[in-house]
Amino acid sequence: MSVARFIADQRARYRVPHTITCALLGVSVSWFYKWMLRVDITDGVHTDTDRRRAQLDAAVATAFDKAKGLHGSPRLIADLRDLGWQVSEKTVADSMRRQGLVARRIRRRNGLTKQDKTAPKFPDLVKRDFTAAAPNRKWVGDMTEIPTESGQKLYLATVIDLYSRRLLGAAMGLHPDAELACAAIKMAVAARGGRQMIWRDEESERVIFHTDYAEVCVKPRVCGYGLRSWGVLVDFSA
Repeated sequence: MSVARFIADQRARYRVPHTITCALLGVSVSWFYKWMLRVDITDGVHTDTDRRRAQLDAAVATAFDKAKGLHGSPRLIADLRDLGWQVSEKTVADSMRRQGLVARRIRRRNGLTKQDKTAPKFPDLVKRDFTAAAPNRKWVGDMTEIPTESGQKLYLATVIDLYSRRLLGAAMGLHPDAELACAAIKMAVAARGGRQMIWRDEESERVIFHTDYAEVCVKPRVCGYGLRSWGVLVDFSA
């Protein structure tokens, strides 16, 4: 007698739940369902509900493998619905639990922000108020590390206008350095029409550029003075 047949018999003859027998024998429930589908059992061991559950488990397992184990039930729902399944998050979560499928968590990289205690201090021009009353009053910059399948890290520098939350500039490179950050800032200046469009004679009306990655990316001696010449005030406060 095969293992699968033994599990089926325990359920049919002694009403022992197949999930318990599978756990005791160290086999997966989805494997047992696949066996029942293959042998086409119709003697009451495999009801219509069981058949649909088995089909769903197979679909969930396939979608889970396709997502490389990174998608949990909330994201697998979208994948399954694209395939025509009409299921709830709870149903998918139950299927994953039956099969022992647990989504892997991507370990967050350490932040790129490193405060240089010896660097000259810049005034806190934003004063922790990350809102703006008009365009070109406050910009913020950020640097993000992006892992790739090849293992090579990429870095994305961005500049956003706090008034519209619009992305003004972006640049990608292999190193989180001043050149990468400045490339994103130059794109932002160009996107707003260049120096002639953003320059204001009154210093209080000039663009404030806030970022806290000065030590890693935008060192004042590299890009800070260029920003001022474009009419952008530098705020490197953390």
